[in-house]
Amino acid sequence: MLALALGGFGIGTTEFVTMGLLPDIAHAVGVSEPTAGHAVSAYALGVVIGAPLIAALCARVPRKKLLVLLMVAFTVGNALSVVAPSFETLVLARFVSGLPHGAYFGVASLAAATLAPVGQRAKAVAAVMLGLSAANVVGVPAATWLGQHLGWRNAFVVVAVIGVATVAALIRFVPELTGIKTTNPMTELGALRRPQVLLTLLVGAIGFGGMFAVYTYITTTLTDVAGMKAGLVPLVLALFGVGMVVGNIVGGVLADRGVDRSIFVSMIAMAVILAGFVAAAHNPYTAALGAFLVGAAGASLAPGLQTRLMDVAADAQTLAAALNHAALNIANAAGAWLGGLVIAAGLGYTAPATVGAGLAVVGVVLFAITVWTARAATRRSSLVRTGLQ
Repeated sequence: MLALALGGFGIGTTEFVTMGLLPDIAHAVGVSEPTAGHAVSAYALGVVIGAPLIAALCARVPRKKLLVLLMVAFTVGNALSVVAPSFETLVLARFVSGLPHGAYFGVASLAAATLAPVGQRAKAVAAVMLGLSAANVVGVPAATWLGQHLGWRNAFVVVAVIGVATVAALIRFVPELTGIKTTNPMTELGALRRPQVLLTLLVGAIGFGGMFAVYTYITTTLTDVAGMKAGLVPLVLALFGVGMVVGNIVGGVLADRGVDRSIFVSMIAMAVILAGFVAAAHNPYTAALGAFLVGAAGASLAPGLQTRLMDVAADAQTLAAALNHAALNIANAAGAWLGGLVIAAGLGYTAPATVGAGLAVVGVVLFAITVWTARAATRRSSLVRTGLQ
């Protein structure tokens, strides 16, 4: 579990550190901050494309071997980010870095669920996701501090080193995972024909975007709106990460007690917190508290979505689990893009939180439709069976 979580730690660090260093990257490469946000969107696009492509094409590859290969690719992508000579090549390197993301988490989540005791699948999935959350407590603040003081490229050097360590840990400590059956591309692609899989993915792609709309521009929000010193920003990023750890643990517990209910609770909490952040962002103390709560609400949603997708995917669990992270990175790209649009329109750095609250509300409505559709299908199936009897 620790080896699997270490991979999540590296992925979480590279995904979020770009956001923390966005002003530094923009200044270094000579572009505006909203334009620099395209590097965030490029990583997310890599996840979106890589998750289904790798999960389907590598369906026959033994799961442990696939995990190792994914982390090797991840390490190479981040090494390319270190040496990128221009902004355009950096964007391309971030895209390459994102390709293994979704497939890694998909396979790692299945591995954790397979090894978990009965009734604790969501907690096991949350344990893997804990690496992603812990990255925001330790990895992202440390890499952000390093990037601010020694140059933004050094942050990606740290990520590449974590990638090498993960490869070694996976080879040494992870069993062969024979409990997870390899399938074939057509079986995995069957997940895309299941309405509940598609609806759940849509919920994540839209409802999760609010967190990224705020977090992508959190550094400038804290310094220019809340009046916080730049040196304190890494501490708030760490507080955001602590919120993610807490939310991840709570989300795992809630999902084991009721998956659908946990998703509703998390999504509603996100809408309320993001709406409150519009006002909270004007004071350094309330802004820090708001960052903690935004992280907690966002992370609490992930275990429920991941577990629900595995439940409704039948024999296409690898693709469905990987697509969860593709959906969340669509949310990442959309949130960063929409946040940049409202900032570029002159609406200020609190406007992304308003957009985010709206996305969360749409997510709640979509999930209500998803649950209603599932229950209606169950009732129809029950009536058919009754008629046959």
